[in-house]
Amino acid sequence: MAIIPGVKDFTVQRRADFPIKLTFKDGNGNAINLSGYTVAASVYDINRTQNYANFTVTYTDRTNGIIDLKLTDTQTTSFTPNELKYDVLLTDGSGNKEYYLEGTLYISEGYTT
Repeated sequence: MAIIPGVKDFTVQRRADFPIKLTFKDGNGNAINLSGYTVAASVYDINRTQNYANFTVTYTDRTNGIIDLKLTDTQTTSFTPNELKYDVLLTDGSGNKEYYLEGTLYISEGYTT
């Protein structure tokens, strides 16, 4: 299955949890059965030289392609640049890897403690 990664940018509040629910779909809009797949997602600087965090991945409904990604408030505290990149990597049971989603995280400063 060849995937052209989707692009989606988000605004993240520093020092706050950041959850994302994803439904993996094919080019026809049908859910991808994630049985036998693994998902990994990371946040890194724009030069891709520093990893800032790895999302926690929860497989909510593999058959219907639904996962939850989450960054914790502790993780987002370390997001000191105002702009970071992220990507979501899908690996099938044979070890084939394809990026499913990528984009920019715009970091917003929260002031309430």
